[in-house]
Amino acid sequence: MHEMSLAEGVIQLVEETARREGARRVKLVVLEIGRLSAVEPEAMRFCFDAVTRGGIADGAALDIVEVEGSGWCLPCGQTVAIAERYGSCPRCGSHQVQPTGGTEMRVREIEIE
Repeated sequence: MHEMSLAEGVIQLVEETARREGARRVKLVVLEIGRLSAVEPEAMRFCFDAVTRGGIADGAALDIVEVEGSGWCLPCGQTVAIAERYGSCPRCGSHQVQPTGGTEMRVREIEIE
C-alpha cells in the first residue's frame, strides 16, 4: 500500500506549513488526486487518519477532489478525456494517447487556526 508513504509525505508538508505559519492546529486538508495517478482515495483517507494521530493535524478533515484524466491523441491532434492510462481515444479509437492530466496528486489547500 503505497498510500501510506504518500500520506506521510502529505502530512509532513502540511505540518511544516502549519508550523511556519504559527498555527495551533490543522482543520482541513484538500488533496487533488488524479484518476490516472494509481492512488486509491479511500486508502488515502485511511492512511491520512493514521498518520495524523497525535500531531498538529490530529482530527483534521480530509477533502479529496478527484481530477479527471486527459490525454493527447496523436492521430486526432486533440486533447481528449480518458478513463485509464492505456485506454483508447473516445473519438477515433486509437491507443496512441499520451496522458496529460489526471496523473497528479497535490495538496491544494490547508485550513489552519
